[in-house]
Amino acid sequence: MAQSPAQSESPAQRNTKQRSAVSAVLADTEGFNSAQELHALLRERGERVGLTTVYRTLQGLADAGEIDVMRPPGGEHLYRRCSQGHHHHLVCRSCGRAVEVEGPAVESWADRVAAKHGYVDVSHTMEIFGTCPDCAAKH
Repeated sequence: MAQSPAQSESPAQRNTKQRSAVSAVLADTEGFNSAQELHALLRERGERVGLTTVYRTLQGLADAGEIDVMRPPGGEHLYRRCSQGHHHHLVCRSCGRAVEVEGPAVESWADRVAAKHGYVDVSHTMEIFGTCPDCAAKH
């Protein structure tokens, strides 16, 4: 007997009310946010979504390539809805504002290093941390 699409998807992939709520809050927020911050925003909106469900949903969205995940030094995972395609982030240490940037020099360097060592099927992530112009002007 064939399975329906809903039966063959994992819970994190199903388009549940909770997944829709998490996706909506990601679409409405700027920069990267922790699961706890997103959970608090959902609660403020009156959504009844547990923190565990938020974590599970974020992991499913990340696995599906629908959101970017960043782990700053000494910090927890942060999540953001990003544009499609490979890109990197320039992130403000003060306010968390993130700008998507391309890095052709990084791409060619990563390819050269991988080839030199015989690696194949290589991927990478890169975040650049600094202080944005607005935060720099405040100090």
